[in-house]
Amino acid sequence: MSLESVAVTGGTGNLGPTVVAHLRASGYTVTNLSRHSESSLADRDYRVSALDPGDLTAALSDVDADAVVHLGTISTPTNDPGHRVFESNVQSTYVVLEVAAALGIDRVVVASSMSAIGGSFEPDPARVDFLPVDETHRATPSNPYGLGKYVAEQTAAGFVRRDDAPETVASLRFPWMPSEEEARRTFAEADRSLSGLRDAGHFHTARNTLFSYLGREDAARLVRRALEADFAGHEVFWAAAADTSTTVESARVAREVYPGAEVRTTLSGHEALVSTEKAERLLGWEPTWSWRDGRA
Repeated sequence: MSLESVAVTGGTGNLGPTVVAHLRASGYTVTNLSRHSESSLADRDYRVSALDPGDLTAALSDVDADAVVHLGTISTPTNDPGHRVFESNVQSTYVVLEVAAALGIDRVVVASSMSAIGGSFEPDPARVDFLPVDETHRATPSNPYGLGKYVAEQTAAGFVRRDDAPETVASLRFPWMPSEEEARRTFAEADRSLSGLRDAGHFHTARNTLFSYLGREDAARLVRRALEADFAGHEVFWAAAADTSTTVESARVAREVYPGAEVRTTLSGHEALVSTEKAERLLGWEPTWSWRDGRA
């Protein structure tokens, strides 16, 4: 199929501008669909909520979209009621898929999260069965954000069973994606040892996110590769940088922080505790940026 016009929900959010700019630089005509802000990077702008099927249908029809990248959800569970966070993740994903099906749009990429397996915002330590974690790891979310991301993935998996469903739907499990400035302050200029993380009050979050992160340009490249991929149906992909966010070597982190987890590979150096092998195999994507690149 011809892929020329791409609509991005949430194109003015944290990741949205990088995705919009990357897709435009790659030759696509890009439309931003946002509830509040205007994008100076997109070719076209529509003030649309992904929760409104009528407005979304009108906008996607008007720009003759060939694909949709759905980033337009509430990004954390800390500033909104739980039911609103859950609605943002689940209902908007269903609406995007339903409208895409009605309009014959065959390519959809959905921003999921590592929270889908029960990490990130969980109040208790994440249940980690094995390392590196991959797409086969069990999911045990309990908070509104994690539950929403998990249910959104299951919604996509169910939706592609329909005869009129988009041909390709990718759910990308993103970790925190700092800007280079945020990475400098948070990683390079801070004590990223295990004791330093404990003293700073960040250990629980680092543990529950498997000490992972991802550069925004790498994330944008992954979005594009998912749009252009040849697989059929719905697939989930882990996304993370190739290294961890700690200065402690990964073998020690596995041993001391996740003592009950089965270590399935030999962890060397600061190797990531999240496997992106599936994204490399099916999408031809590998992360390239590390917070260590700019460290003095």
